[in-house]
Amino acid sequence: MSIHCPPLLRLLCACLAAAACAPAAAQSSDEEDFALAYGDKSFVMIATGSRVPIERAPAVTTVITAEDIAATGATDLDDVLATVPGFHVSRSTVTNAPVYVVRGIRHNFNPQLLMLVNGVPMTTVFSGDRGNVWGGLPLENVARIEVIRGPGSAVYGADAYAGVVNIITKTAADIEGTQFGVRAGSFKTGDVWALHGGKLGPFALNAYLRAGTTDGHRETVAADAQTGWDAIFATSASHAPGPIETGRKALDGELGLAHDHWRLRLGLKRRRDVGSGVGVAEALDPTGRNDSERITADLTYDDAEFAKDWAVTVQTSFLHYEESSELVLFPPGAFGGSFTDGMLGNPEKWERHARLNASAIYSGFADHRLRLGVGAERKELYRIRESRNFNSDFTPIGIGSRADITDVSDIAPFLRPHTRHVRYIYAQDEWALARDWTLTAGVRHDRYSDFGGTTNPRLALAWDAAYNLTTRLMYGTAFRAPSFTELYNINNPVVVGNPDLDPERIRTVELAVSWQPTGRLQLDANAFHYRMQDVIHLVGTRYANAGEQTGTGLELEAQWSPSQTVRLAGHYAFQHSVDEATDRTPGMAPRHLAYLRGDWRFTPGWLASAQAKRVSARHRQTGDTRRTLSGYHTVDLTVRTERDTARAWDFAVSVRNLFDADGREPTPAEAPFVTIPDDIPLPGRSFFIQASYRL
Repeated sequence: MSIHCPPLLRLLCACLAAAACAPAAAQSSDEEDFALAYGDKSFVMIATGSRVPIERAPAVTTVITAEDIAATGATDLDDVLATVPGFHVSRSTVTNAPVYVVRGIRHNFNPQLLMLVNGVPMTTVFSGDRGNVWGGLPLENVARIEVIRGPGSAVYGADAYAGVVNIITKTAADIEGTQFGVRAGSFKTGDVWALHGGKLGPFALNAYLRAGTTDGHRETVAADAQTGWDAIFATSASHAPGPIETGRKALDGELGLAHDHWRLRLGLKRRRDVGSGVGVAEALDPTGRNDSERITADLTYDDAEFAKDWAVTVQTSFLHYEESSELVLFPPGAFGGSFTDGMLGNPEKWERHARLNASAIYSGFADHRLRLGVGAERKELYRIRESRNFNSDFTPIGIGSRADITDVSDIAPFLRPHTRHVRYIYAQDEWALARDWTLTAGVRHDRYSDFGGTTNPRLALAWDAAYNLTTRLMYGTAFRAPSFTELYNINNPVVVGNPDLDPERIRTVELAVSWQPTGRLQLDANAFHYRMQDVIHLVGTRYANAGEQTGTGLELEAQWSPSQTVRLAGHYAFQHSVDEATDRTPGMAPRHLAYLRGDWRFTPGWLASAQAKRVSARHRQTGDTRRTLSGYHTVDLTVRTERDTARAWDFAVSVRNLFDADGREPTPAEAPFVTIPDDIPLPGRSFFIQASYRL
């Protein structure tokens, strides 16, 4: 694949020219180094659970700061994760939800990536991911994002399989005062928010509230699943050609109190009228709606000097998640007119998760730092409700009208309530075994009430070969717990659960090199190989541990500040994965990814940022006869005032997908025909303007 991209080259040349022509005033000794404007990226906590230098962390990690987010004009978590080496943000056919493809590992429900907010998992037990109605995650209240590429189960347990993302929200010290913001842009998008950080008596108080709405990009789909059924039944019920539905209304909030060693956080993430994308059954659904509500609470005690040589952290957390939908799975007239008002389904589900964990770090041994931890979790899918106008074999109830919608919650629901208990224990030792050598060894054992236990070790050897050169050799295993859908799905003749499933497993070996030849240039490279076993696939109509996959890849990164007014960063990632059953690529994931970003302080107080991404062609799954899906590139531009606590007003203007590229994400091949033959279209060119005010 060629990664030649004229916008990339134009951006690079422009930034270099700007560096050469920068005025002497920009080089003055009283101006801080430009690289330091991007926050502290020298340490990371996600790799071990404690603060370690990023170049010595026992995992390949990436740090994105609030300064990075502001500079690039990112407004949603997807915008940020698309810039991480080895990460690709694809799209699901279910509510157009993001699918985070890491190193070629892809699943339509995306259960192989563990997402944390302040260390608390956002995983739902129903589908094993963040829920079918995710609806995005805004960034105004995000202080820092830390990402692991590769296994993390030795620290985080289930689902830290292909990667881990920890989103760290802002504290009172990060906010310092009161801020208000507003944003408007394409697709009838509008957002307003407020942040406050200060004191409430002896407590440090932080508060955040944000409301937003958008109609979504509504790109056109030429044909859908109903188009295929129309050809079979000689009907014309399909809404295609027609737009996909990606609109939503959002409400987000957080309230935090901190005093001494204690911190309490309460969070809300509510989504209403979330569009169904290409349709939950891959038939366009212009009237369907999906709602979700996520309520979180966590109380943390953290004392770095609990006793001599001891640091202790204890956390309890709670997650309540509910999801409801009113769907037109297939339009009126579907299946030869069997459904007068269309095939209608209204699934609802409620979950609650309770967690308690404790960890301690002991540093009393010479050259060792021990971390010990225990925890317990209770995960409940405690309520299911479903009404529909079709039977479990998809035949209509009555004439398939709205009047025929029947509550089947007690007689034939898609799933019944279930509970999962988890207990775990782990240990880790960071051992400075010799001068310039550090060995990190850890192991965690998880015991599940529904499928038994799993043990996951890791080893990482770091060598400081020179003062500016570090090499790491890493090995780790991880697992992905079967979701309740995969275990217990019923009353669906197409997809049946299997309560005898084992967890998916992966073993990964990585070699990473970090080199800083000068104070302004940072180079990183890492190579990896993994082997997945017991991969959960549908075999006929039933889930089974029936797959194996291997993957090999390389990730190269560079950051360069040629002057105090210009900063360049970029990466290239390659992965090649093989389905062992077919000896072919499993498809759906790009083999090559390239990214380049340039930031230019073109005048005091103003910053221009450009970023370009290249996504390579994606092969199809075995049995899919469509041609390989073409790759695409996008270019984004942002001009904004630099973040400065002394200035009351800040402004930003962004254009995304500047050249209006026709980007598409792949859809699976379904029988008896391909349901979305032209794949899922991505947004075209869009514009946004933003203003914020600090009291």
